[in-house]
Amino acid sequence: MSAIVLNEQFEKASEVALPESFAGINPHNVYLYVKSYQAGLRADTASAKTRSEIRGGGKKPWNQKGRGGARAGSRRSPVWVGGAVVHGPNTGRNYDQKINKKQKKLALNCALEGLAKEGKLFIVDSIEVSSGKTKDAQAIFNKLDVRDALFVKSIIDEKTFMAFRNMQSAYLIEENELNAFLASAYRAIVIEKAVWENLTKES
Repeated sequence: MSAIVLNEQFEKASEVALPESFAGINPHNVYLYVKSYQAGLRADTASAKTRSEIRGGGKKPWNQKGRGGARAGSRRSPVWVGGAVVHGPNTGRNYDQKINKKQKKLALNCALEGLAKEGKLFIVDSIEVSSGKTKDAQAIFNKLDVRDALFVKSIIDEKTFMAFRNMQSAYLIEENELNAFLASAYRAIVIEKAVWENLTKES
């Protein structure tokens, strides 16, 4: 399995083999990481009022006995329309799901290997658009001939950020932002050589 090395014109120049540690990883690691990542994005804003929080219901609706109907102590009882909610959601819930560093690394490597199998993992010396113009960034993207792509740069400079920020089919991130969720969300990844060396060094 290998990644495609691009030249300065973002054209295929050669290939580089993936480390052995990228092979044979169980895809379930990707599932676990994506599940954990998305759980961490949950807003935790769902909330329902209990009997003690809902307004009204202080007066007993009718006498305990004598009218032939069921007993009632409050108009805000959970069995009444407009009443409270029993065991409803509240903002105190913690949705975080633990995943260790080793699983995070395995998930990322597995996602990158999947892209390499499809010939959609690219390595380039530098991702830089000195003009800051979106049309120049779009020209780079068009050379890849893919539906969408994730660009991973060591440190994003202002001009390159401005060039990529309005593109719908391309997303530019820094090295520390790369994870298995983003790697599996895009059809292709373009990684700077320095970032790739750091990734393979840790493998």
